[in-house]
Amino acid sequence: MRFLLLALFASACLAPPPDAKAVPLTTHVDDWRDEVIYQVLVDRFANGDVNNDFGVQAGHLARFQGGDWRGLENHLDYFERLGVTTLWISPVVRNVETDADFDAYHGYWAQDLTETNPHFGDLTALRSLVKAAHEKKLKVVLDIVTNHMGQVFFYDQNLNGKPDVYIGGSGGTSPVTRSTEYDPDWDSRGVQVFTSLGVAGRAPITFFDLPETYRQRPKPDVLGTADAYHGLGRTLDYERPDQLLMGDFPGGLKDVATELPEVREAMVESYARWAELADLDGFRIDTVKHVEHGFWQHFAPAVRKRLADQGKQKFLMFGEAFDGRDDLLGSFTKPGEMDSVFYFSQKYVVYADVFEKAHDANAQRGTSQIAWLWNQRPTNWSNTPQPGGIGLAPSKVPVNFIDNHDTARFLNNARGDVKALRNALTLLLTEEGLPCVYYGTELDFAGGNDPANREVLWTTGFDASGETWQHLARLNALRKQHVALRRGDTKVLFSTQNTQAEDDAGLFAFERSGGDAGEAYALVVLNTNGRHTSKTRLVTSKPAGTLLADALTPGPAYTVGAGGVLEVELPAQSAIVLVPR
Repeated sequence: MRFLLLALFASACLAPPPDAKAVPLTTHVDDWRDEVIYQVLVDRFANGDVNNDFGVQAGHLARFQGGDWRGLENHLDYFERLGVTTLWISPVVRNVETDADFDAYHGYWAQDLTETNPHFGDLTALRSLVKAAHEKKLKVVLDIVTNHMGQVFFYDQNLNGKPDVYIGGSGGTSPVTRSTEYDPDWDSRGVQVFTSLGVAGRAPITFFDLPETYRQRPKPDVLGTADAYHGLGRTLDYERPDQLLMGDFPGGLKDVATELPEVREAMVESYARWAELADLDGFRIDTVKHVEHGFWQHFAPAVRKRLADQGKQKFLMFGEAFDGRDDLLGSFTKPGEMDSVFYFSQKYVVYADVFEKAHDANAQRGTSQIAWLWNQRPTNWSNTPQPGGIGLAPSKVPVNFIDNHDTARFLNNARGDVKALRNALTLLLTEEGLPCVYYGTELDFAGGNDPANREVLWTTGFDASGETWQHLARLNALRKQHVALRRGDTKVLFSTQNTQAEDDAGLFAFERSGGDAGEAYALVVLNTNGRHTSKTRLVTSKPAGTLLADALTPGPAYTVGAGGVLEVELPAQSAIVLVPR
């Protein structure tokens, strides 16, 4: 019955009509530093249209749950009240429906880059969402994938015309082995044919024709040819550059030959077209470190120019390089590439080591790690805006985050320490760059690794009464009110290696002022340790007698002493954001 419903729904043809016209493009962003991004998995946020609920298995997080674009549109007021300003939505294109008892609810198993995903709606529904968001001053960033397609073909290693899985060995004198034509291991020669006589050359790439699960020859047409794929099998060692760039993703995701001019043009055409059809404001780009730099140096400028020629300026492109090496992250901000990338090095060095481990003094690292990492960014990341980009140097706009759909949630790793979460959110919303909040963080979601970290949100009733929800809303309002927290330069005033019983254990302080914030000023002080009150003396840039008030939690004013000295004392897991009274 499930496949029958799917086939019937597919026949309704939710593809954009061939003559679908682009909508007038408009620049909706003044300065991206003023934005707060909210990442949402469409399938998990809200179900607004039960007519596209085919294949839903409620409560099973590896399966479709029924969220869609109409559901997002119906709850735009939720984002307004929370104070976020930009929605990052999961991919919109048609996917391979399901594979190995997992569904493509996330959108990363693309099959057809020219059609909408029928689980989420049609082009009219997508346009309606974006238009309604723009009317509420919300921007919309689309998640895209250029590195790979879903499991759309198999390697016919025995030339029998069907995909096979082989089990070998007895488990006694010979080990049990398993190989599969869906997802064979890496072979630098190309996946090979094996016969009883031995190796017999490269295995044919054979596309599936299973319309009931959308496992079909990909579109656009160039992606439906064997030459568009490297055909080398799945990556075994990500430290090897050839496997990193040309290997299939384990699980059968087929690596695209992005070095080919015709493939590059197809990617530009496919994704720029979605921006044109819906008036999108930017792209979040998946798996950028698995694609050669030459591709980005072609793709990013071509998309920028095409959209700018139609009136869309400051189109944001930021990439995901899932890696903790700051120099590698920065390499994707070279001239002609990304406006920014996700700050994964900070996720590990700061949010994991300092904040998530606040419950354990022996495991927690000192805040000196924050200062150390921030000092690297101007060296590792480009300090020059991308030509035709958002007008800001990548080093000034790292995309900051504490967790996302590919990592266990903060509260899972922090063992439910909600005070640490709220403290981490304070840093996220006051540090330099573009803050990105993963949906459900405001509701204390605490799932582990995929798919447990991809919870259904609408079952909460969109409850805004919780302390974390209120804290995040307050931070968003504070950031909007004080330009120093958005556009000011950063100067670290204090950090420490101490995490135990020392007087200054866990303290961190930095100023935001100058730069594009002019004379505006803010001083952020955090105590990251979870055990005791900490205190220290700061030397600020303000003259003696300056009164500073905590804009986060109203209370008595602080008076700057001679030489700019300010005495601060903070309870465990707390922060102050001081601004001139």
